Amino acid sequence: MNEQHFAYRLRQHLNRGLHELPDETRLRLEDGRRRALARHKVAVRHSVFAGVAGFLLQQADHLRLRQVVFALLVALGIGTYTFWHAEQSISELEVIDSALLSDELPVAAFTDKGFAAWLKSSASQ
Repeated sequence: MNEQHFAYRLRQHLNRGLHELPDETRLRLEDGRRRALARHKVAVRHSVFAGVAGFLLQQADHLRLRQVVFALLVALGIGTYTFWHAEQSISELEVIDSALLSDELPVAAFTDKGFAAWLKSSASQ
């Protein structure tokens, strides 16, 4: 028996037992069901705001200034390191390009596989 078949049989059994309940109990159950469905509809209407901005606005009361400052410092540190690393790579490539352009090498040297290996080894030093 799969899950859907079980749910169907359970619903049938509960519906049959509903007629055996006293009227007062059945009215209380119907009232509780109506209230639960009313709350459920409200929750579905507000689920549009479940995006990042809605989450941040909802959680803004719980954030502390120390946490926000720490997160900004980490982001600033990562950005600074990335910028510095890119500048270092560019300056290394400029040195290699300048050395290659100022030297009088034949064009065949640039297509040589050993020359490419030499460039990689000299760049890593």
